[in-house]
Amino acid sequence: MRKITLLFALLLFWLSGFAQQGGMWLPSLLEGMNAKEMKSLGMKMSVKDIYEVNKSSLKDAVPHFNGGCTAEMISNKGLLLTNHHCGYSQIQSHSTLANDYLTYGFWAKKQEEELPNENLSVTFIVRVEDITSKVLVDTEALVNEEARTAKIESNINNVLRNTPKEAWQECRVRAFYEGNQYLLFIVETFKDVRLVGAPPSSIGKFGSDTDNWVWPRHTGDFALFRVYADKNNRPAAYSKDNVPYKPKHYFPISLKGVKEGDFTMVFGYPGRTQEYLPAIAVAQMVDVINPMKIGIRDVILKTQDSFMRNDPEIKIKYASKYASIANYWKKWIGEAKGLKKSGAVAIKQKQEEEFKKDIESHSRKAEYGTVLPEMEKLYAQALDYSVASDLFSEFMRHIDLLNNGYKIMQLQNVLLQRGEEAFNEKKAELLQSFKTSYKNYDKAVDKAVFEKAVAYYAKNIPKQFLPPNLQNFNAKLLTGKLYNNSFLASYEGIEKTLQLPESAFKGILKKDVGMQFIQQIVEYYFVEVAAPYQEITDKLAGLQRKYMKGILEFATPEDRIFPDANSTLRVTYGKVEGYSPADAVKYEPFTYLDGVMEKYVPNDYEFDVPAKLRYLYERKEYGIYGKDGKMPVCFIATNHTTGGNSGSPAIDAKGNLIGLNFDRVWEGTMSDVYYDPKICRNIMVDIRYILFIIDKYADASYLIDEMKIIK
Repeated sequence: MRKITLLFALLLFWLSGFAQQGGMWLPSLLEGMNAKEMKSLGMKMSVKDIYEVNKSSLKDAVPHFNGGCTAEMISNKGLLLTNHHCGYSQIQSHSTLANDYLTYGFWAKKQEEELPNENLSVTFIVRVEDITSKVLVDTEALVNEEARTAKIESNINNVLRNTPKEAWQECRVRAFYEGNQYLLFIVETFKDVRLVGAPPSSIGKFGSDTDNWVWPRHTGDFALFRVYADKNNRPAAYSKDNVPYKPKHYFPISLKGVKEGDFTMVFGYPGRTQEYLPAIAVAQMVDVINPMKIGIRDVILKTQDSFMRNDPEIKIKYASKYASIANYWKKWIGEAKGLKKSGAVAIKQKQEEEFKKDIESHSRKAEYGTVLPEMEKLYAQALDYSVASDLFSEFMRHIDLLNNGYKIMQLQNVLLQRGEEAFNEKKAELLQSFKTSYKNYDKAVDKAVFEKAVAYYAKNIPKQFLPPNLQNFNAKLLTGKLYNNSFLASYEGIEKTLQLPESAFKGILKKDVGMQFIQQIVEYYFVEVAAPYQEITDKLAGLQRKYMKGILEFATPEDRIFPDANSTLRVTYGKVEGYSPADAVKYEPFTYLDGVMEKYVPNDYEFDVPAKLRYLYERKEYGIYGKDGKMPVCFIATNHTTGGNSGSPAIDAKGNLIGLNFDRVWEGTMSDVYYDPKICRNIMVDIRYILFIIDKYADASYLIDEMKIIK
């Protein structure tokens, strides 16, 4: 234990002789190497300005937005900025054909007009503590993974019980470096978050799926919310008596703009990376797993799109679903391109050869000598299971009839395992959930998607894992049978079934053709795929942890070992810089409103431009936000970001807000697995474009008045 603690101390204080980029660093551990790097890149702040426990710092202005995105506080009245796509489901939930906020935008002229959002929350970090020694106590001698996991859980529960905190705060423990380090986060979660303003999708989602993950980009991807608290400025459920939250810190906004080479920092909650996978795992991802997932999503997206283009009501209903499915579909395509272009597999093979040499030179063959051979063997065994598992997940998740039927299967398990009281409680929750989700359901669309997807599923799943009910079947006949006869095909059918007495409920589940089909698929998957696959992944997890421990032990300063992303608060830093994605192609790091007009296609759902924005462009009415007669829109930099960094603040050298992170370049999406500074770039909306849209386009200057603007 003492050896690992010393190891982390050494990592923190390594100093490199030149500026580095890439990495997702813990804000509470920036002293040392990171501080020197950031200063060498041009940062004017101290690391205590970024993270400080006993006084306000930048961390206090960066909440986790609804568990999946990041946001930032931009006024002392609780005004919050995040991405349009992060608030998309909230904007959609308030939209109807009569009040279509997706198409026309929404702006609350006063606080009374701000729209409450059920189940929307933001979480602030209060402090972070290293509890590695407490969590790993008495675990070193435990070889069995199950026993080790149980002991760690027991130790974590002991920490949680004995950590002092306020009544309205919560403690969370997260593992880092594959379980070689553990940190405790004390947080505050606010659940009264109201929609304040959003541009129309023709601005906030400009370029839509065609431009997603690519550069050059011209998307005004932002939305405004307001956080409310009780009279004591503490978290509270929605109430008309709540008042705007007063954050400990909020970002001043700089209108100075950026130039190539400027320091930038992105602060946020990156979701998940896998930077230390062995070469065989990356090769499987590129050659087998990603192509299979891309294929089934391609089938689903094309089917949904064919309906959305011909029916405005379906377009609204399926807008959020489609965007969610398309997002990672396109990401996986770019990821594969980037991994191939950068030669990631070969680089990782070279790293593994160096690891083997380190084992020899440090005389650690007994501890680490079998790690890589065993991992290679297990990954080879796991491949078919991995394909089957991912296909099952994609198939069940993106088709409403299957997804909802699976939830009802789980409800039945509650009845069998926990009794009638728990069953009735869960049933009420599920009914409310279905009532909401079926607003965005269309039987004809779901039916068409199922028919295409079930055929793809049966064709591409490894043959040994094909369920009996999908062997020698007719996709069209099966689809008709399910959607014509199952209660799952409509909300009315589900509502009627869930209101039945207990015995009748169990009876109809046995007879319903949809539930029969789902039960056969699910039970076969869990017996034939999930159980043996879990055994393999448990062994791989133990080996990956040992591999990570070895990487840390043998690392040099130039290796710059940072923990994989796990939805905890991180700092990444770099500089504004263009890139070259291919031979004879060079991208500049800035885009302007001119590019929006160059892409403009009247009445196109991706590239239409609102009349007022065209008017402002023609007259160059940019106010204080333009530069040299042009309106900046987006810029790119070398910050290492991933999913979860959507909505993250882009910060200048002095701690001012200069932009809003929302995407990565297509070729650089492989940074989740391997970061290459030559082609990995994050994409940000220029804060001047955001303010221009709020002020000049939306005539919402009263919101600008709340902010601290540095001219």
